[in-house]
Amino acid sequence: MLHSFIKYLLRNQLLLVLFIIVFGWFVVQIRDIIVSLFLSYIIMAAVLPMVEFLQRKKFPKVFAVLIPYLSIVIAIFLLIIPLVPFVAEQIQTLILKFPQILDHTVKNFGLTIDQKQLQGYITSQGSTLSKNAVDVTTQVFGGVFSVITIFVVSFYLLMYSDAFKNFMANLFHDGSREYIRRTLDEVNEKLGAWLRGEITLMIFIGLFSWIGLMILGLPYALPLALIAGLLEAVPTLGPILSAIPAVIVALTVSPTMALTVIVLYMLIQALENQLLVPKIMQKAVGLNPVLVILSVMIGANLMGIAGALLAIPFVSFLIVLINSFESRK
Repeated sequence: MLHSFIKYLLRNQLLLVLFIIVFGWFVVQIRDIIVSLFLSYIIMAAVLPMVEFLQRKKFPKVFAVLIPYLSIVIAIFLLIIPLVPFVAEQIQTLILKFPQILDHTVKNFGLTIDQKQLQGYITSQGSTLSKNAVDVTTQVFGGVFSVITIFVVSFYLLMYSDAFKNFMANLFHDGSREYIRRTLDEVNEKLGAWLRGEITLMIFIGLFSWIGLMILGLPYALPLALIAGLLEAVPTLGPILSAIPAVIVALTVSPTMALTVIVLYMLIQALENQLLVPKIMQKAVGLNPVLVILSVMIGANLMGIAGALLAIPFVSFLIVLINSFESRK
């Protein structure tokens, strides 16, 4: 059993050091696979409550798993894919005109910029960003094949969730098995709540931003709202970063419009902090803002955008384990 193996290592310090070195090297070599498995586990944890609900309604296990999966796929094809060309066109227009917008904005402060130089910089950065996006996609998903693999693994984790829980519990001695099962249940609850909450918050923030900017009559309301929704996935820093391009665009209209946009984003942020987050994320692990920023920075430094996005669920996972261990003591 795992417990006996750990006790044996602790009694042999040389073997313990060698094991740590070899294990660390092995983890580095398969880090992409570990990230994919972690994503699969998060997806499993997010869908698990619906599967359990359908099972309580006497659905066979395979149908209880397939129904949520098919619902997600149908929603993507019916709601998201048809909007991609229009949204992409809006974003491309904003990027192409951004040097002109920024030049118009800085002139209000008595400054000037070289539009051609800025356009060349944005073009080069856009090319770099595209390459980075491909790199990140490759690292996290390993292409389309790995995307399919992630969902297949999630499917089987859902199909055999009880067997997986028993397998993990059986790695420990008899007195700890029920404790391990409860810990895994708590991990599933926290990670699932995090993913469901993040997706819900991204939709709400993007929708509220779009409605607010449309009411104000601000140009490029849709791509700016999309930026706000996507950056909601970056905790603490995301809302601040998403407001910057909106304010720059608003300054091309008038200082009053810019001030109004700032107030709008502050109201949306207040609504999120006071109403949405407590209601939507109430089951997720709460983290100190400083810890959140440090986690995102460390994750970004280690694995780029993917690391920044996965830092919070990983830290939450560790905190659940630590809290569970402390309560066990």
